[in-house]
Amino acid sequence: MSALFGHEKGAFTGAERRRPGLLRQAHRGVLFLDEIGELGADEQAMLLHAIEDKRFLPLGADQPVEVDFQLVAGSHRDLRVRAARGEFRDDLLARIDVWTFALPALRERPEDIEPNLDVELDRASARLGRVVSMNAEARATFLRFARSGEARWAGNFRDLSAAVRRMATLAPRGRIDLATVGGEIERLRSAWAAGEDRPHDSADRVAAALGEAAGAVDRFDRVQLEDVLRVCESSASLSEAGRTLFAHSRARRASANDADRLRKYLARFGLSFASVRAGRAE
Repeated sequence: MSALFGHEKGAFTGAERRRPGLLRQAHRGVLFLDEIGELGADEQAMLLHAIEDKRFLPLGADQPVEVDFQLVAGSHRDLRVRAARGEFRDDLLARIDVWTFALPALRERPEDIEPNLDVELDRASARLGRVVSMNAEARATFLRFARSGEARWAGNFRDLSAAVRRMATLAPRGRIDLATVGGEIERLRSAWAAGEDRPHDSADRVAAALGEAAGAVDRFDRVQLEDVLRVCESSASLSEAGRTLFAHSRARRASANDADRLRKYLARFGLSFASVRAGRAE
């Protein structure tokens, strides 16, 4: 709160000098708040007040400060889902949700993987003080895996950067070979599998989504539905979930509407993507 809104000297223990805060520094300019969804309830309330009234009260101050700024916010979470869960203020979301741009994840941009692999190899060379390279077979194997539907890249470019750093560090004489790539692929598979959100087993996940209606779902359909629900829970949008689920079959079609295909599948069970992400059926 102090970082955003500032404080006066003596406002709290350790406040030995006045701090202007980011909002005051952004007066007549632009303020970018990354991961705005992580703000606490008090900070959300104060930010809403500052946006609507163009004034706020710094910590320990007697008089409000007037500010006029443009806000740009980023979040890797779906704020609409968080608002539906009561984790983000509806009124603040309505105020900031004027223009929204969804940035595709790395797994949705396979064409960006190879040039960024080269960038990371250059960075690893500079960091380690020696030239780091990959032999042709190792490079082809890594790129084939990196572009496949199996590669989640849960941390986006951070995952890719860390993978290259590990391979570069372990590479014999700075030359990343097939064995090094194979070991890294297995490490990534294990890490992503361990990081999957699995709050329920298959029976519990379907039951949580459908309630009593889960008892009427055939065992065959139940297994498929559980996997679909898991993908939806870990995807930021309906389109992203559709691309993940239909990655192979979509390549054989002249045109693809994965979002509509997934929407119709969920509708068979009385579900929507939003209700799955929010943890309840509509």
